[in-house]
Amino acid sequence: MLEVVVLAAGRGTRMRSRLPKVLHTLAGQPLLTHVLNTARQLAPARLHVVVGHGADLVKQAVAAPDVSFHIQSEQLGTGHAVLQALPSCAPESTVLVLFGDVPLIDAALLQQVAASASHGPVVLAAKLEDPTGYGRILRSATGNFKAVVEQKDATDEQLRVTEVNTGVIAAPATRLKDLLHRVGNDNQQGEYYLPDVLALAVTDGDPVSVVTTDDALAIQGINDRLQLEQLERLYQRRYAEQLMRDGVALRDRQRIDIRGTLRCGQDVVIDINTVIEGEVVLDDGVTVGAHCVLRNCHIAAGTVVDAYSYIDGAIIEENCRIGPFARIRPGTQLASGARIGNFVETKNSRFGIGSKANHLAYIGDSDVGDACNIGAGTITCNYDGVNKHRTQLGDGVFVGSNSTLVAPLQLADGCFVGAGSTVTDNADAETLVIGRARQRAISGWQRPVSKKDK
Repeated sequence: MLEVVVLAAGRGTRMRSRLPKVLHTLAGQPLLTHVLNTARQLAPARLHVVVGHGADLVKQAVAAPDVSFHIQSEQLGTGHAVLQALPSCAPESTVLVLFGDVPLIDAALLQQVAASASHGPVVLAAKLEDPTGYGRILRSATGNFKAVVEQKDATDEQLRVTEVNTGVIAAPATRLKDLLHRVGNDNQQGEYYLPDVLALAVTDGDPVSVVTTDDALAIQGINDRLQLEQLERLYQRRYAEQLMRDGVALRDRQRIDIRGTLRCGQDVVIDINTVIEGEVVLDDGVTVGAHCVLRNCHIAAGTVVDAYSYIDGAIIEENCRIGPFARIRPGTQLASGARIGNFVETKNSRFGIGSKANHLAYIGDSDVGDACNIGAGTITCNYDGVNKHRTQLGDGVFVGSNSTLVAPLQLADGCFVGAGSTVTDNADAETLVIGRARQRAISGWQRPVSKKDK
């Protein structure tokens, strides 16, 4: 049985932020969320999170039925932190210790570590070109594990070692608890270091296994905002390169940000500076112009999204045209062939087959039938100050420019609304609707004159 302990109690002073370090985001998700989602891929019996600084904020951010929290009231080191959770771990379990600020740890790598820990401690190590900041793995002349020495406590010779401790450790719960109670704090920091359990195990004659990776990205921790930005860019580059291997045409792989998940069909084209948030699906032949934001939406085959458009929480069917400068808000559904043009905003509305609002309109809480045309400057007045009301247009409705549709309102099939109308009453099919004041021309009218000109 596997149980995972995630350490997330640190203050993260180098972030220079009121927000706990583990809640800073990478690719749109808190660092800690990345770690927990990876841990879940191992199907552990329990997930334990050790919290301290900003404990309430951390709990609120990642609370879930499979997560239990443990308080580390004093910051006395990683070994002390693990001890806060161990009493809640089953004695017969294997405990895997992870860190809430190492967001891109690989599940397959962790599976290998956990599988090697049935009889004794296992440590995850990495070979790095630049090991600065990491504790070094010390080995015997025969290559067996001896100990971990922290950088601040290492000699010059030890600092030249490039195999480093990632901090990730797995061990039988009972054995880990015994070793941690024997760890001292005779070091420059006066802390109880978790890796010291490994040297104690060696002293006891227990073999310590080492799983080593060459993937520096997978084990990289975050200490400050510079490291966070560097890891963000590395993550985004890897994601972009994988998209291109899968057949997506990115105009510039360095100018796309994926802050969630993106699934694409064949022959998808994405121009520069597009931001993907949440879960986004682009079907075959979708084209996305420059500087667009797509959030939690499904865009069907053949649709074109022109530059500077924002699509959030929408379902777009095939062969639609959106933008440029369109804002598609949650609850919008566009049927096949619909067109939403420049400076048009939609919210909680459905457009039927081939319907269009090509420019300068707001359509909210509306049901628009098939083959409708909504002219420039049209707005639906859907909010009375307390409640929202719906506007319903039948098939083939034509709404002239600069019209105001005051909900609740129903315009039946084939209605034609004259330009500049304010429409407040329902209208039957195939009727002309005009709701504007009659024009008057007043002859002999005198333009006002400034007092200074008199």
